[in-house]
Amino acid sequence: MIQDILVVGPSWVGDMVMAQALFMRLRQLHPQAAVDVLAPGWSLPILARMPEVREGIELPLGHGEFGFSVRRRAGLALRGKNYAQALVLPGSWKSALTPYFAGIPRRTGYRREFRYGLLNDLRRLDKTVLPTTVQQFLALAEDGAVTQAPPIPQPRLRHDAQRIAALREQLGLDPRQPAVALMPGAEYGPAKRWPPEYFAELSGRLTGAGYQVWVLGSAKERELGAAIAQGRAQIHDLCGRTRLEDVVDLLAAARTAVSNDSGLMHVAAAVGTPLVAIYGSSSPKMTPPLSPSVRLLYLGLDCSPCFERTCPLGHLNCLRQIGVEQVLAAVLNGSPQSG
Repeated sequence: MIQDILVVGPSWVGDMVMAQALFMRLRQLHPQAAVDVLAPGWSLPILARMPEVREGIELPLGHGEFGFSVRRRAGLALRGKNYAQALVLPGSWKSALTPYFAGIPRRTGYRREFRYGLLNDLRRLDKTVLPTTVQQFLALAEDGAVTQAPPIPQPRLRHDAQRIAALREQLGLDPRQPAVALMPGAEYGPAKRWPPEYFAELSGRLTGAGYQVWVLGSAKERELGAAIAQGRAQIHDLCGRTRLEDVVDLLAAARTAVSNDSGLMHVAAAVGTPLVAIYGSSSPKMTPPLSPSVRLLYLGLDCSPCFERTCPLGHLNCLRQIGVEQVLAAVLNGSPQSG
């Protein structure tokens, strides 16, 4: 009898994109098994672009919400499924509840937050062996502890060429003019955001070089997008005007993308678009975009990475000292990786 696998997915866009590498590995190890992912509702369009995933199952809870009864009901509803194993990617106690209530025989995850009993296949996380998030995900696919970092398959989200054409018409985007996509947001906090005035200056320089600019982001970035576009004709402020699946297709159509360390940075990498990735309070050594077509801009100052949401020193030098000229050169000339 074929027995399937349930993955309890992460709560951030970037982590969900990186988790595709795990789904690829699971399908390689268990080609007859199906992989389903229990995940927040926002992530279902991303999961639908991953051929390795049979079904995305919505867990209707907000980020950080405990929801004991919701998790219990979700687990009981899954009892009729034929899951042999659950892999729990988040490190929280609550994230292990649903596979427990589902009665899945083997429940795998790292030793965190006293999850003994809820998980019965507990792994010790050695960050000297598994320094990056995606390697930590991948190691859970193996049968027991790993002694060396696993190879990382490159995530690859499917895109829809017909949908791209429809979006261009709907949003008034010129199909003949090459586009650079800018992603100025980072939900984690301002210590990961290159200054908006720098994005605005970069936009003007790019339109002067013959590009149209697409500013991409959620409704939360509307004010930021408007400040960057400043009503200029060749700068299209699309913040809050697109769904996540639309952004997948638009990024696939862009010539290049420029992004902070954010979820959309990982989406751009996963559709194969050449990418300039700007790092401030975080580190590319931990959450690098998984693509060969990336230029990393990271200064590695003495105070970084601090992993704080806001700059604890108040100067944001880790980002402010990455100049517009440097980013423009990376876009136009394909400068080599740094940092």
